[in-house]
Amino acid sequence: MAIWKMAALCIALAGAAVAQDADWPVYLGDAHSSHYSALTQIDRGNVTRLVPAWEYASEGGVGKGQMQCNPLILDGILYGVSPMMKVFALRADTGRELWAFTPEKPRAAVCRGLAWWQGGEKKRLFAALGSALYALDAIDGRPDGGFGNGGMVDLRENLGREGESAFAMATSPGVVYRDLIIMGTRVSEALPAAPGHIRAYDVRTGALRWTFHTIPQPGEFGYETWPEGAHERAGGANCWAGMSLDRERGMVYVPTGSAAFDFYGADRHGQNLFANCLLALDAATGERKWHYQLVHHDLWDRDLPAPPNLLTVTHDGTRIDAVAQITKSAHVFLFNRETGEPLFAIEERPAPQSTLEGEAAWPTQPAPVLPPQFSRGSFDQKDITRRTPEAQEYVRKRWDAIRRGKPFLPPSREGTLIFPGFDGGGEWGGAAVDPKGVLYVNASEMPWILTMVNIAQAGGDAKTQQGLMIYAQQCLFCHGPDREGNPYSMFPGLKDLAQRLPREQAEIITRDGKGFMPAFAHLGERNLSTVLDYIYGADTPANAPETPAAEAPPLPPDYRHTGYDRFVDQEGYPAITPPWGTLNAIDMNTGTILWKSVLGDTPELREKGMEQTGTENYGGPVVTAGGLVFAGATKDAMFHAFDKDTGALLWETKLPFAGYATPATYMVNGKQFIVIAAAGGKIGSPEGDRYAAFALKQE
Repeated sequence: MAIWKMAALCIALAGAAVAQDADWPVYLGDAHSSHYSALTQIDRGNVTRLVPAWEYASEGGVGKGQMQCNPLILDGILYGVSPMMKVFALRADTGRELWAFTPEKPRAAVCRGLAWWQGGEKKRLFAALGSALYALDAIDGRPDGGFGNGGMVDLRENLGREGESAFAMATSPGVVYRDLIIMGTRVSEALPAAPGHIRAYDVRTGALRWTFHTIPQPGEFGYETWPEGAHERAGGANCWAGMSLDRERGMVYVPTGSAAFDFYGADRHGQNLFANCLLALDAATGERKWHYQLVHHDLWDRDLPAPPNLLTVTHDGTRIDAVAQITKSAHVFLFNRETGEPLFAIEERPAPQSTLEGEAAWPTQPAPVLPPQFSRGSFDQKDITRRTPEAQEYVRKRWDAIRRGKPFLPPSREGTLIFPGFDGGGEWGGAAVDPKGVLYVNASEMPWILTMVNIAQAGGDAKTQQGLMIYAQQCLFCHGPDREGNPYSMFPGLKDLAQRLPREQAEIITRDGKGFMPAFAHLGERNLSTVLDYIYGADTPANAPETPAAEAPPLPPDYRHTGYDRFVDQEGYPAITPPWGTLNAIDMNTGTILWKSVLGDTPELREKGMEQTGTENYGGPVVTAGGLVFAGATKDAMFHAFDKDTGALLWETKLPFAGYATPATYMVNGKQFIVIAAAGGKIGSPEGDRYAAFALKQE
């Protein structure tokens, strides 16, 4: 019997006894992105009886990268994605693999989840694996040959500018509405960058059905908020975080990110609609219903980082269908879902101007009056670490030297404090909401420093300057201004690269990408050769020509940042006093914070008497009718259960690797499970490949 037929038979048998099943059928639980489950078998009274139920090694037990997937569970089958983009189906009660699909060119990347569609007897999984959107048969995992080109649509196409060489991929799953799958993309945050169109494809054929231009074109609403012709050269304003859907209203809610380049906008003066917006679109046509911009002319990488939560709240005695959007700055904005009217007042507060030549920061920025920020909104002198006297002195000296104080202080040559940091506040894990209108969100409290350099003042001959400019535009923010890399963020150094890697191999990696490094084919062979000339020649001055080349003519200001620089002490711990990570409960009916609990710990500091530190965290929570909030997310690789009413930590257990993902809960044959992808790989954590499921120990 063919392998795919055997897999189909197993799936049919596994899905036969579904009378007591409860699914997790959509990314983050449901189309509303609620992260909520009505299951009650696991509750406050018995959560301490949770024990491992099964474990699945998605890469055969070999750690190969990150895994941020929130899996789907339907009819007793769990569908997930591995660190190398392998899509698989498991029996959800035992973890036994039923089938697996591996793309033609597997590579370590990020896929946070899948989308499901069923039409008649057809059951399809939509998997965005890098730039390829696959339609897979849910029974056996084979690509649907009727969809796109042999079962795949290339997300780099139909962007109207850069074609197949563009850097465009999807890290979060699309939203299925009727016979459409609506997709956002991740694009480059440096220039050149593809535009962040929102696109809807036919689920059966892969044909493009509608497009919404997040960088408006002539005649479209918002065109005047950009310089003339910006749609032909500007990029970004994309939705990489995922979307939420109101099926009854036929509206899809789309959070967008910043315009490229993230930190310097001299070429994009203006408000820059629809970057940094919550967009409400007609899901059938892509027509804009309403929008609200949460950051004007973004200079701080303040992308809207997570799908919004659709919930119902009570305001002034009236029940209102609402949409809540968390932000990296730890605000929650709440709107009427139908009209876009803010349910808590939003103030336009004065914002500082930029000191960089050519820049024109927007004079105000919006902030909701309620609820208060769910992490600290400032890093004052009283917040400087007191971990040791040496750490305090180290941090104080750097703190004194940088620009700080006001929210939305623009990037600077001296270095500007960004707090909450580039990764929040809130991040892509998002928030959970229960039917009472209480929102649960985890937050990181890591300060960062943003430093700008004017690469047009670098000097040197024309070829060297051009190579440096390309390096600064495309490579500097990962590999650093001095090519020393960033070990904390796992970006390698490029010094002495000629001694470690033949140039021919570097050309292939730079063009095609490898691991978490994206492909840069869109730069063209000439530019790729020029930047490699710079990288490989920087350490070999003896190869310089005997006759100095003519100096390049002066260039207009062109600022780039020196990298994603966490503000840490001399031993790598956050420069700020703990807690460094929290879990928060916010009543969205009243705009009040109900409780705040420390999330995570630092074992080596606990041994020295420094407890309850919290940690940076990635991945969101799940809330249940059993009165629990489940969250992994922390660097200490613990999996936690909190009382949803009080914030008390009721249970925790060690995962095989850090669980930087949002868990899922479901029931099969009368037994409730909670499962999380645990593969580490971020912020220096060891890499793994596991899915770990838990259930109650039988009495």
